[in-house]
Amino acid sequence: MFKKILIANRGEIALRIIRTCKEMGIKTVAVYSTADKDSLHVKFADEAVCIGKPQSTESYLNIPHLMAAAEITNADAIHPGYGFLAENARFAEICGEHGIKFIGPTPEMIRKMGDKMTAKETMIAAGVPVIPGSDGLLQSVDEAKALAKSMGLPVILKATAGGGGKGMRVVWEESELENAYNMAKNEARAAFSNDGIYMEKFVEEPRHIEIQVAGDQYGKVCHLSERDCSIQRRHQKLVEESPSPFMTPELREKMGEAAIKAASAINYESVGTIEFLVDKHRNFYFMEMNTRIQVEHGVTEEVINFDLVKEQIKIAAGIPISGKNYTPQMHAIECRINAEDPYNDFRPSPGKITTLHIPGGHGVRVDSHIYAGYVIPPYYDSMVAKIITMAQTREEAINTMERALSEFVIEGVKTTIPFHQQLMRDENFRKGNFTTKFTETFKLV
Repeated sequence: MFKKILIANRGEIALRIIRTCKEMGIKTVAVYSTADKDSLHVKFADEAVCIGKPQSTESYLNIPHLMAAAEITNADAIHPGYGFLAENARFAEICGEHGIKFIGPTPEMIRKMGDKMTAKETMIAAGVPVIPGSDGLLQSVDEAKALAKSMGLPVILKATAGGGGKGMRVVWEESELENAYNMAKNEARAAFSNDGIYMEKFVEEPRHIEIQVAGDQYGKVCHLSERDCSIQRRHQKLVEESPSPFMTPELREKMGEAAIKAASAINYESVGTIEFLVDKHRNFYFMEMNTRIQVEHGVTEEVINFDLVKEQIKIAAGIPISGKNYTPQMHAIECRINAEDPYNDFRPSPGKITTLHIPGGHGVRVDSHIYAGYVIPPYYDSMVAKIITMAQTREEAINTMERALSEFVIEGVKTTIPFHQQLMRDENFRKGNFTTKFTETFKLV
C-alpha cells in the first residue's frame, strides 16, 4: 500500500480524499494556490505545498509544479480528484516516468475514452448501443447538411474533445445548421484547441443516467448501479440521485451489462462512470465515459455502503476487486450547492462567508470545504458544498432534503439553496417526471 499520497486538487474533493487516506493510515500532501492558503484541505493534510498563483494554469494545471511538490515530499502516488488534470493522459504518463503511481487508469485508457469519436467507435466494436450519427468528424458544412437531411432533424453537433456543454449545438431547422456548425467549431477551438466536431441524432425527452463501474489490473470489471443526473442547467449537473425514478430492474440489468462491456473493451482499471442517454421508451445510448471519480460519487456510496475513493486507491495499489455487481439498497439524492445567484441567471457569487450553519440529523451527509470567515475565490468552480440525503424511499429522501436545506445557512454570498428548496417542492420533480430539459421551463419564484 502507498505510504504518502499527494492530492493534485483543491477544496471539497481534496478534503474527501484526505479523509479516506487517514482512515487507511496513508499520509497526505495537499497542494494549494496562494488563493487557497486558508482552505480546509490545506489545514487537514499532513503536509502542504504552495504550487503557484491563483490562476489554474499557474497552479493546479501546472504539471512541473505538481511533480516538484510530489518529489520534495517523497509522495509515492498522486490522486487527481476530478476536474483539472484528472483525465489528462500526459499527466498520468509523467507520473509514471517519475516512478509515482497515478491513482486512475493508464494514459492509454484515458486517451481512448477522452476523444468522443474514438470512444464511440470503441463502443460500437464492443456492442454497446450508441446514438446514430456521423461515422467520423465532419469535414464540411455541406457534409453536415447532407447527413442531417438523411437522419432527419433534430440533430446535435458536438466537439470531439468536448465537455461541460462547450462546442455543442442543437439544430431544429435546416436553416440553422450552417450557423450552428460554425459556432460549434469556433467554441471547440477556443475551449479545447481542437475544432473537430461530429453529429448525432438528437434524443428528445432524454434522461441522463450513468452507471458506476470499477475494474482492476487483472481484467475483472463490475458495476455499482446507476445515478440519474437529468436535472441540469446548460449541461451542468445540479441534482443527482440513485436509484433513478425511471429505472426498472430489467433496464438496470441491461445498462449494467452494457457498462461492463464498455469498461471491459479498454481493460479498464480504476473507478469510472459510463454515461448514457435514455429516451422515453427506455432505449439507452452510450454518451461518454468519465475515467475518474465524479462529483456525485457520494450518492452511490450511500445507497450501497461503499467507499469509492478507497476502492480507487486499492485498485491502484494492485489489490483485486470482488467483481460483485451492486444494486441500490437505499434512496439518495444530492444537491450541489454553488456560490451562484439563482435569481440572476446563476451568476457566480464569490466572496466572504460571514455566517455558516451546516445541517445534520439522520440521513444527512454534507461534503464541503467552507467555514465561517472563508473567502470563496473567483478563480475556480463555484461549487462550495454537496448535500446528500438518504432514506428507505425516494419520498422520504426528498422530505429529508427539504428539511436539511431549510437548516443550511450560508450568508455573505448568494447560493443555489433557494433553487433546490423550490425544486424539492415541485410536483413534477416529486413524481419523477423530468428530463434533461426540466430546468428550461422551471421558474424560480
